[in-house]
Amino acid sequence: MNETQSTMRSIIQRIATGPELSKDISQEEARIGMQAIFDAEVDPVQAGIFLIALRMKRESDDEMRGVLDAVRDATAHAVADVDEVVDIADPYDGYNRCLPASPFLAPVLAECAVPTVSHGVDSVGPKFGVTHRHVLDAAGLPVDLSPAEAAARIADPACGWSYLDQRAFAPKLHDLVPLRGTVVKRQVLTTVEVMARPIHGRKKTHLVTGYVHKPYPRIYALLARHAGFESALLVRGVEGGVVPSLRQTGACFNYQHMGEEQSFDIDPTALGIEQNVRSVPLPDDLPTTTRPGDDIAVAVDVPATAKAAAQAGMAALEGQHGPTYDSLVFSGALVLWHLGREQSLQAGADRIRGVLDSGAAMRRLR
Repeated sequence: MNETQSTMRSIIQRIATGPELSKDISQEEARIGMQAIFDAEVDPVQAGIFLIALRMKRESDDEMRGVLDAVRDATAHAVADVDEVVDIADPYDGYNRCLPASPFLAPVLAECAVPTVSHGVDSVGPKFGVTHRHVLDAAGLPVDLSPAEAAARIADPACGWSYLDQRAFAPKLHDLVPLRGTVVKRQVLTTVEVMARPIHGRKKTHLVTGYVHKPYPRIYALLARHAGFESALLVRGVEGGVVPSLRQTGACFNYQHMGEEQSFDIDPTALGIEQNVRSVPLPDDLPTTTRPGDDIAVAVDVPATAKAAAQAGMAALEGQHGPTYDSLVFSGALVLWHLGREQSLQAGADRIRGVLDSGAAMRRLR
C-alpha cells in the first residue's frame, strides 16, 4: 500500500463512521483524496465511498475548498485577451422542467461589450437534463473548442463569447461522470465543479451562477472567493439556474471585490416583465421518454427539448417576445447592473431589450 492509498484509507475511516461519529478532514486531505481519485490511484469503490460519505456527513467548508483545489489543479486554464470575463455557471446536470434560455445569455452580453464564457457537460447526474451543450449544438454552434480556442473567440471583438466543455478543460473530472452516475445522489463535485474557472480575464473574472436552496449562497460565495472570482452574482433561479422566476419576487446575493455577500430582492414586474409562467414552458407536443431504473428524475427527450430550446432562443435573439425573451432580459439586466455597466436594473433591462429588438444579438450569435 503506497502513501496515497494509506491516506485515503485513513480519510475513509474518519468520514464514513455514521452520522454521529464521522469526523471532518482537513482542506489538504480533501485535496489529496480528490486528486487521488482523478489520478486513478485508489480503488473505484473507495472513490465512491469518499464522495458519498462526505455528502452523508455534510461537507465542511475546508473539505469543499480542498476538493475545489483538486478540481482547479485538474483544469486547463486560459487567459482571454480582455480585461474582464463573465463566467456563466449554470447547473451542469441541466434542465428537465422548462426550456433553458440561459445558453443564449452569453451572446447577448457580448453584444453589450461584456466578454462572456459559459461551460458545462453533455450529461451528468443527478438530473441528466438538457444542458448548454445540447442547446448550442442544436443551434449549430461549436461546443468542442479547446480552452485556447474559446479564449480566442472571447477576445475577438466580432464574437466576444464562447462555450467550453468540461471534457476539454478538465478531462480527468469529466472521466468521473460514470462513477457519479453510479453514486446516484448529488456529491460535492456537483457543488464545486462550476467554480473551475477555466477562462480568466487579464484583470478580473466574474461569476454568475444560480441556486435553489437557502444554504447555498453562503457556500457558493465562499467557494467563489476561494477560486479567485473578483465578484459573484448568485441568482435564485429556476431549476438552480441563472434565470429568476418570471412571475414572482425573489432573492439574490452578490459580492464585489471578494468581499462579503449581500442579499437583495428582485421583482420582474418592476422591469416590465408580466408573465403567468415561471419559466419557458416545455411544448405540449414534445415526445416523452423514460430512463431505465430511475423512478425519481423527470425524464425529457433531450434532443427534442434541446431543439425546441434552440429554436426559442434564436427567435428571442431576433426580437420575438415571450418567456425566452423575458428570461434573457431579466438575467441580462441583473448581470449588467451587478457589473456596474448600468446604474439600475431597469436601465439594464432596457439595454437588453434594445439588443434583442434590433437583431444585433442574433448577428453576434453567428
